[in-house]
Formats: sequence, structure tokens, C-alpha cells
Amino acid sequence: MVKRKKAKGIILASVAAILLLTSACGNKTDSGDKNQGAATTTPPSATAPASEAPKGETAKLKGEILVDGSSTVFPLTEAAAEEFGKEHPDVRVPVGVSGTGGGFKRFCAGEIAIADASRNIKDEEAAACADKGIEFTELSVAYDGLSVVINKDNDFIDYLTIEELNKIFVTESGVKTWKDVRNTWPDKEILMFSPGADSGTYDYFNEAVLDKKGIRNDKAIVFSEDDNTLVQGVAGSEFGIGYFGFAYYEENQDKLKVVPIDGGKGAVTPSYETIKDSSYSPLSRPLFIYANNAEMARPEVNEFLKYYINNIGAMAGEVGYVALPDEKYKEEAAKIK
Repeated sequence: MVKRKKAKGIILASVAAILLLTSACGNKTDSGDKNQGAATTTPPSATAPASEAPKGETAKLKGEILVDGSSTVFPLTEAAAEEFGKEHPDVRVPVGVSGTGGGFKRFCAGEIAIADASRNIKDEEAAACADKGIEFTELSVAYDGLSVVINKDNDFIDYLTIEELNKIFVTESGVKTWKDVRNTWPDKEILMFSPGADSGTYDYFNEAVLDKKGIRNDKAIVFSEDDNTLVQGVAGSEFGIGYFGFAYYEENQDKLKVVPIDGGKGAVTPSYETIKDSSYSPLSRPLFIYANNAEMARPEVNEFLKYYINNIGAMAGEVGYVALPDEKYKEEAAKIK
């Protein structure tokens, strides 16, 4: 019907056109199936609920997916979130870096949908989740090699053994200078840089290197949850040493040297190959994300998790990590309900 037109001639012309159109529709119906009613001009989607897309179309995703946790896993999740956002621009995925422990605190309090983790969830953390009625799914996403780094100008360290690392970092260590570690090294004070106690990297180093004895906490060591702070600390200290994920070394190898580690079978330098085949031992490790099962019921969360697992293998190398075998990603994808 033509609206807001008051001229008589236009109205008559409109009525004539409608009658002509009705007549044509009637003839078409009569020539078709006689059991059908009169044809409708209402599109099928007009009567569907607003949240449902027309048949054959994909519903437009929108919403916010909160993620927090490991600074080591952060580059992986950030890469997945950025690429996912290109396909689903109405879904926001802010990613925090409060450390693995900090992420699990928020996750088990029901504050976030996904926790990034550079270690497995601890029993006490799982119990905290259970107390809040939070069920979760653990998903492996990539491998990482925890890397020990020194200043670019350090010309005396050729490798370190696990025993020597233990001597440097363990709680109540009596070591103060590099000469205390190896008597042929200079009598220069060691300055250490370590992730903080909320970091999964801290936990892993404490377990794999220090046999859970704990990392020293004195004026010779600086702690930070921000890996970039650790990079800057070692880069600015001629006799400094630190450790963090392989990706951060890769990103800053113009400022730092990586130290080959002898885990008992000779000194091995971290690389994509030695991390993947675990010959860089005991400092090769898997990385994870944890998803709240109730949050998986949200279409945007479910799609993001599927996208993450199906694509992160291809992204891993670009951000300094090692992809899992294809079969492992298939196993992880099958966990997503």
C-alpha cells in the first residue's frame, strides 16, 4: 500500500494496481496445489524468535568472553582472540595476565570463562572450583620450553647444569657471585630475575629444577608477573640471569642470550625441535586453557573454544611456541561439548 499520498488520482491508481496484483496471485494459486491456502506475503523469518537466524544462516555471535591467567599462554590466547574477532567482530575477548595462580583464583570464583595456565590445576584449586559448583574442561594448546637467559654481553657462561641452577636459585642459597657457581667464572655478584609466586612458570621451575624446595627471596632477586619486565631486567644487568617462556626469548633474542641446559644427558639449547621431542629436558612443558563447562553453553564461548583448538596449532609457531601433534588437537576438540 502507498502511504501518506492524498491525491485522489494516485489513490485510484494504487487500488487498481493492488486489484491487478491480487488477481494475478489468485490465478497462480488456482493453477497450483488446490489443497493449499492463499499465498502469504509474510517472510518465514518474520515469525521466528529474534534470537534465531533464518534457516540456512548462521546466527550472529555477540558478547564478551573473559580470560585471565598465565603470561606465558597470553600470546597464544591473544592471537586466537584477535583472529576470532575478525570473523566475529561483535564478540569481545579481553585477556588478562595475572599469572596462572591469579587466573585460577578468578576462574574458581566464577569471574571468568577461561583460565590460561602454564601448569596443571592444583588439587586445592580444583577443590576451590568444586566448592563453587564450577566444573571445568582442561584443554592442551601447545608446548613451551622454559628458557634460562643471560645478558647479551655475558661471554663466560657456555651452559648450566640443573645442579648449578639449583645452587643459584634455591631458597637459602649461599651463592652470591658467579665464582661461587663455578670457580673459573668471575667474582661478580649475580642478580636474578624470576616470575612471581602466582606464575605457573615459577611453579614449574620450582618443581622441575628445585625439587619443590622454593625459590630464594632476598635482595639478589627481582620478581615480576610481567615477562617483559624480566626481559628488561636481564638485558640491563651485565651479570644477570632469568627465566621465562621460549616465546619471550624468541621475541627478544637481540637483547639476550639463551643458556643451554644439561639435564643429565649433555647440554641442550631450547628450540622448536628440542622442545617438541622433549630432548630439552626437564624444561619442556605443555600449556593449557581451562574452560568453565557452564560457560560453554554460551554460543560465543563454544565457538571461540572450537576456533582456538582448531587453529592454534597453525598460530603457535608464529608466536614462539611448538604445536601439538594433529591427533592431539583432535582429542582436545572432542572435549568441547
